[in-house]
This record gives sequence, structure tokens and C-alpha cells, in this order.
Amino acid sequence: MKKHYINGQWTEPKSGQSLEAIDPSTGKVFDHIARGTQADVDLAVAAARAALDGPWGRTSALERGRILMRMNQAVHAHLDELARLEAQDTGKPLSTARNDILVLARYFEFYGTAVDKIHGNVIPFDAGYNALLLREPLGVTAHIIPWNYPAQMVGRSVAPALAMGNAVVLKPSEDACMTPLRIAELSAECGIPPGVFNVVTGLGEEAGAALSGHPGIDFVTFTGSNEVGALVQAAAAQNAVKVALELGGKSPQIVFADADMDRAVPVIIKAIAQNAGQTCAAGSRLLVERSVYDSFVERVAHAFGKIRVGTSEMDRDCGPLINDTQRKRVLGYIDQARRDGIPVLSEAALEPSLPDEGFYVTPTMFGSVPPEHPLAQEEVFGPVLAVTPFDDESEAVRIANGTAYGLVAAVWSENGARQMRVAKSLKSGQVFINCYGAGGGVELPFGGVKRSGHGREKGLLALEEMSSAKTILQFHG
Repeated sequence: MKKHYINGQWTEPKSGQSLEAIDPSTGKVFDHIARGTQADVDLAVAAARAALDGPWGRTSALERGRILMRMNQAVHAHLDELARLEAQDTGKPLSTARNDILVLARYFEFYGTAVDKIHGNVIPFDAGYNALLLREPLGVTAHIIPWNYPAQMVGRSVAPALAMGNAVVLKPSEDACMTPLRIAELSAECGIPPGVFNVVTGLGEEAGAALSGHPGIDFVTFTGSNEVGALVQAAAAQNAVKVALELGGKSPQIVFADADMDRAVPVIIKAIAQNAGQTCAAGSRLLVERSVYDSFVERVAHAFGKIRVGTSEMDRDCGPLINDTQRKRVLGYIDQARRDGIPVLSEAALEPSLPDEGFYVTPTMFGSVPPEHPLAQEEVFGPVLAVTPFDDESEAVRIANGTAYGLVAAVWSENGARQMRVAKSLKSGQVFINCYGAGGGVELPFGGVKRSGHGREKGLLALEEMSSAKTILQFHG
């Protein structure tokens, strides 16, 4: 059984209970994780608080940066091991898992080299005063991360928190804990003092709820569903604690008649096939100008049909979904769309002889999806592409903005004026023009509007999120 990692030590769960770790490719149990409770969270928060009061609270930005650079090097040194852990735990293809580990390493590199460049400010004020603005650690930060990209999420959430001098309590999803636990263990070898990087595993309604509402926490980040995000925010609000939420999306790719079709098609396919569509920024809606709808959609459908689904070891385009609950949920959307008479334009293929107990779904592409249909409104979180025609630019923007979400969008056009006009009109935290996703985009601030959440991760803005601004006014006569 994998124990909690608290105060630099492997720690038995206070409950004495564990949860099964299941390989999505086979549906088989391959390990167990500790089932955390309030008592374990209390222990982790206390360890983090003590670490802040110890040497970590006096560590310079330069030294914190050097530690993060050592973590970058450690991740590279353990690349194959971490990739196999990630693939087994999530079911994603091995090459995808390997890329996720490389992105994790890049997070440590980016924040390791950035942290000593975060300066305060001198504010012009009345004569006789010195006015300063300083950036300080928030304190003990809580990080509740999802199962779809556990390694990347450690880098995205924990790396900037450590860079700014906070002490961390991480709660990974019960469906994917192995890589976060191993990264925490490696951090000690890189010079992270005991108590600075703690990991408590367990169920969201137990360990996650205890962490988000803990009075010893100074900041919370959460990535997941709207329903759980609302609970996290309400719990943190009881202690007047700020929360950064990333709550998913229903991201549109808008293709105009003048788009470079050869460039667009493979990017559109990758944006929905990657990680079996289990991506908050998945390009799950394809909006196509009606004058080229038939010809362009035919090309996309042909490419979509070439997607192959296999085990993580087979290293195909898609792996399984994370668990049977998610599999049934995605199949429910597909079945409903079929019942509603929405045309299936293309289906991909499962490799023969896949394990019967694996959580596989056939990638499916639907056409002429009404903008108000659940397939075009709700986050399916699976390899399902909804295609909708539009007549002109204004209609394209209206349909694109016509959901509760606003995380990512893309514009495909060779018209520069249209590119910027549409990009500025889209209610979205990120907009890509003639591209999509940016391969991790560690440098690019990321977050949503509307029900996609608030706050920003990635890039230098994350260092502002993970710090507190202090104003100092000095009278000198």
C-alpha cells in the first residue's frame, strides 16, 4: 500500500483503511493507496505550518529556484519510471505519459529560473513617504488536483507555490496518486525540507473536503467539476480563504471558409483524441462555416476514423477512460445523441483483443449537432466530437459563446482582421489562432471565465496567484 507523504516521511493513514488503485487498461487492481481523513489532513497542515516557521521560511528566492532546478533534473533522471507510473495509473498511452513527465520537468525549470526575478515596486507617493509593494508567500497552500493529468498538475499547481516560498499540502484524485507520491519523495532528495511538500491521498468527500475547509490553510487551488468546485469554494469561504478554480470547458474550434484545411485537420483530431478526450481544454466542439461544411467535415471524418484505441502499453492514439463510472457517463451521451437522431459522421476503432475489463469507449464524431443539444452544451470528457455549421462570423461567435463555459477556443482563418476580431469577441480564457493547445504551454497563463472558473495558473501570473501583496508606507519627514 502507498502511504501518505507527510513531513518528509511515509505515514500510515490514521483510519488504517486503504483504497484500490486500478489500471484503466485492464480494470485490475495493481496497488492500494491510503484512505485519508480529517486526522491525516490535520497532521499534514501542521507539518506545513511548522516548515514555514523553520528554515524554509528563511530560504531565499535564489535557493528555492536552485531546489526547483534540481527537481527538474531529478524528473529527467527518472523519466522512464515516472512515465510508466503515469501510464499505468491513468491508462493513457505511454508516449503521452512520457510527454506529460517532460512537461512536469519544464514547470520546475520555468519556475526555478523565474522566482528570483519577481520584484517588488516603489510606488510614487506624497513627499516625505517611501511607498513599497512586496510579494510574500501566502503560507500553507492546498492543492486538489484531478486524475487526467496528475504529473502535469503537480508541476502546474505545486511548482509555483514552492517557488514563492509556500508550504504545500497536495490531495491528488483517488484515481491517480502514484506519480504525485513519487514526485514528493524525489523532492526530499532535491533539498525540499520536511513538511514543505506533503501528499494526502483518499476520497474527495473525505480528505478533499477536510483540506478545502481546514482553518490552517491560506489558499486553495482546485481543478475538477463545477459541482465539486462550488463545494470547495464554499468550504474555503468559511475561513475567508482565496480559491483558484479551473472547472472545465466546452471548447470550440471555429473554422472559416478561408482556413488552411491541411493544417487544421490534424490539429482538430489531436485536440479531441488526446488523453481520450479527458482534457478540460479538449476541442470538443467543431464549428464550420456552412459554405465549406460538407467538404471540410468529410476530411475531418476521414481522419477521425483513423484514430486507434489501445492499452497504455500499445501506445496508440487513445487509451481507456479512467474508470467505469466515467465510461458509462460518456456512453450515456453517445447513446442519447443517437436516440435524438443526430448523425454519426465517423467512428474510430478499438484494437482487437483489448482486455474485457478495461474502460474503453469508441471515439465518435457527430454532425449537425444543434447548439442547444447536451452534446454541444455539456462537458462530456471523452473522445466525442460535436460538429455544428454556421453561416457567418456573428453566428459563429454567438454559438461559440453560447455555453456556460469559457476556457479555451480556436479560430481558423487566414484573414488577420477576422482572427483578432473574433478572438476578442470570444468569452474564453485562452484563444488560439491557427493552432491549438501549445503542447503544455507552461509559459502561457491559463484559466477560465464564466463556469470554467477563475484565477490563473501557468506563466508568471501563477506566481502572483501564489503570493500575497504587502504595501509598506514609511514616513521620513
